Amino acid sequence: MTPPAGAAAFLDSAGWGGAAILPLAGDASFRRYFRVEQGARRAVLMDAPPPHEDPRPFLAVGDWLVERGFAAPRTLASDLDRGLVLLEDFGDARMREVVDAEPAREGALYAAAVDILVALRRHPAGPFAPYDRAVLHREARLLVEWYCPAVGLEVDLEGYRAAWDTVFDHVLTAEPVTVLRDYHAENLMLVGDGLGLLDFQDALAGHPAYDLVSLLKDARRDVAPTLEAAMLARYRGATGAGEDFTRAYHGLGAQRNAKIIGIFTRLWKRDGKPRYPTLAPRVWRYLERDLAEPVLAPVRRWFDANIPPDRRGDPMAIAA
Repeated sequence: MTPPAGAAAFLDSAGWGGAAILPLAGDASFRRYFRVEQGARRAVLMDAPPPHEDPRPFLAVGDWLVERGFAAPRTLASDLDRGLVLLEDFGDARMREVVDAEPAREGALYAAAVDILVALRRHPAGPFAPYDRAVLHREARLLVEWYCPAVGLEVDLEGYRAAWDTVFDHVLTAEPVTVLRDYHAENLMLVGDGLGLLDFQDALAGHPAYDLVSLLKDARRDVAPTLEAAMLARYRGATGAGEDFTRAYHGLGAQRNAKIIGIFTRLWKRDGKPRYPTLAPRVWRYLERDLAEPVLAPVRRWFDANIPPDRRGDPMAIAA
């Protein structure tokens, strides 16, 4: 977490000359984050180094959210050629750690997160690419491209695509909304009386159930089925969403978690990040809950025929 080359000059040009640059966080991508401190002022420095990263989508989505009253970090300065962006600092009170330390607040904080999605649904989708059938298939395919080979399985690829195609018929009928795509407790910050949004640069225009899935089937922390049911009911009650929404919720839940299992395997096999496969058993549990739903029957049959129960879990441990 050494500050990027040019960071000091960038901060000087932005009016933050001589500021301390302290390591803050990295993530599964090439992006890194630093806290910048100058006297009583604090900001966050994003290092999104080209050609691996491009901060422009983050800035565009952030501006779109702020213009509509959502709490996204405001951009203080940027050098897009270097991939450096100075952002408003939302502090350290991340929803994940607050809920873990104060379990009594879990229901209220998840309700607040659901209410943001209700509000987001009231706006027409932003000028973002569509979350269409091609994208859904490409993401679901990550499981058979990375996970299945890692655990020694040769599977029916054409049958996999055909099974998902049937399910996607249920998730491509709703009026699209802006989908932030990584909406969960580690990307939500307690800011003032509400929640601030992070990690939304991959936003697309898609089904309103997707971000609810991301929140309630969280790959990084257990969300109890009772809490999931209560929050799904809260969203449906606030929006008037019917059973078609619930079918799409389960279909997208299975799709997202198949994708995540593939991504976690790729992070291990390709990128040398062995922490991520250890999260896969939780994701498998979410996936198997959704596979039990009637709308997932074709996909469930494929899984039953191609991935035995003893090959579902941490791919690193299974392959050992």
